[in-house]
Amino acid sequence: MHEKQIATLKHIALMGGVHDYIAISSRELGNVLEISQQSASKKILELLGDGLIERDLGARRQRIKLTDKGFDLLRKEYSDYQRIFEMKDHLVIIGSVSSGLGEGQYYVNQEAYADQFQKKLWFKPFEGTLNLRLAEPELPKLDIMRKSEGILIKGFEKEGRTFGDVKCFLATIHNMECAVVLPVRSHHTDIIEVICKYHLRRSLGLKDGDQVELIVSL
Repeated sequence: MHEKQIATLKHIALMGGVHDYIAISSRELGNVLEISQQSASKKILELLGDGLIERDLGARRQRIKLTDKGFDLLRKEYSDYQRIFEMKDHLVIIGSVSSGLGEGQYYVNQEAYADQFQKKLWFKPFEGTLNLRLAEPELPKLDIMRKSEGILIKGFEKEGRTFGDVKCFLATIHNMECAVVLPVRSHHTDIIEVICKYHLRRSLGLKDGDQVELIVSL
């Protein structure tokens, strides 16, 4: 997304166009953005085409507001700046790639979880997890994560089975964005599971036993 489109969304939001329509002409928007009326009109059409705003062509003036997609984009931008300017701590975890039993894939594929991953982590996970086995010196870092707030993914019930709450922590492996998934009521283990929108093993050429560095945001 071009930064000027982000700027346009931001100004629409600041004028009250998050939860309600605002009446604004292309000329007025152009004045706010310090661009021509023609350029402002083009930006409105681009945002409409991308599904980032809605427009109501009233009898006198057009009215526009952000869609959920547009608001989510601004929220992600805000989160990025938080991570740049406000991140107070992080963990560097070293783990060895380990084959799992397929449990991660089963949970990631549950629609009620996947929808929350998409909304709260801003990506749809690949069907499966990367399992990392931690050596003894790394295990205290797991305790730190369990005591940290994280991003809550709420549990649910399905066909008589209960799926518990899950905490997620945004992370990176080799500058690739991902997230650590920890069941809230987890049993103590030396394995952590990592989700990503890409197939991490294939994308990074990993095999069992390879050591990787995981940088986790708290």
